[in-house]
Amino acid sequence: MKRRDFIKKAGVGTAAVAATAINAPFVHAQKKTTIKWRMQTYAGPALAEHVIKPSIDAFNKAANGEMVIELYNADQLVPHGELFRAVSKGTIDAVQSDDDSIAAPVDVSVFAAYFPFASRYSLDVPVLWNWYGLDKIWEEAYAEIPEVTWLSAGAWDPCNFATRKPIRHMEDFKGLRMYMFPTGGKFMQQFGVVPMSLPYEDVQMALQTGELDGVAWSGITEDYTVGWADVTKYYLTNPISGAWAGSYFANTKKWEALPEHLKTLFKLSMDSSHYYRQHWYWWGEAHYRTKGGKLELTSIPKEEWKVVEDAALKYWDEIAAKSPRNAKVVNILKEYAKTMEAAGPPYRY
Repeated sequence: MKRRDFIKKAGVGTAAVAATAINAPFVHAQKKTTIKWRMQTYAGPALAEHVIKPSIDAFNKAANGEMVIELYNADQLVPHGELFRAVSKGTIDAVQSDDDSIAAPVDVSVFAAYFPFASRYSLDVPVLWNWYGLDKIWEEAYAEIPEVTWLSAGAWDPCNFATRKPIRHMEDFKGLRMYMFPTGGKFMQQFGVVPMSLPYEDVQMALQTGELDGVAWSGITEDYTVGWADVTKYYLTNPISGAWAGSYFANTKKWEALPEHLKTLFKLSMDSSHYYRQHWYWWGEAHYRTKGGKLELTSIPKEEWKVVEDAALKYWDEIAAKSPRNAKVVNILKEYAKTMEAAGPPYRY
């Protein structure tokens, strides 16, 4: 082959390749933007280390750069009582708390946190929501608020009294200034308790200075974990509820904008948190009663405490009368209680 023919053929080939390159569609490697959420929990730093941080850390790791959730503790971004409004406005993207204390404007919010004697054990809460239909009722209630999506409910610890003065009889409640959740506080007012509301981070100092006489915000695990056992002396073993019922909420637009695989990952994260709390609190409630060493255990006799239990059933009927949906929830609670009592030990003793 002559040199000029070789060059000619090579030129044709080069031109063909160039033409192909020119006519080919332009492929642009699209840079993905990391989705960022700001989430606030009801818990302070020490408690958050158990009730939510491990699951959010795991979510961020598993999301592999596609999404990052920045977790904030109690009152860090907005005051606790304004959390619902903040998530509805999009000031924050998600919340872990209870409907009652964040002032969720739904009729069923009264059943969140510590609705008196609605549960005996922590397993009662997930059973009521997943197997007795409370999840469907919550979905129905929050469907009326288009800005906020209710995502999941789970159980925390029981509600007992940690106090500076001993409680051994019903009259000992009179005049006690207690840090409590709204519904539990209102219920206990009839027995002389004075419910107090103040920022979470101020509670320990208020106990230390005597501004508060005690807390009925948790079980004994949290009393030790967050430092309240250091500034109280007594722990009443009679609970007004067997488990705190808390939930996860998200700004609806932010939730709906997530791709399905990230929604699924977040649901798994919530379940991880729910599971961890089940065994951590079950361990802690027994461990700190027997090995804590800081709080003296006291109890009110059963015949006296029955007055509180009877008052709770009356309170249930008062709440049921407020709306058809509330009545539906109360009927479920009554049905559940009868089933557990009929089942006998270990469901009810």
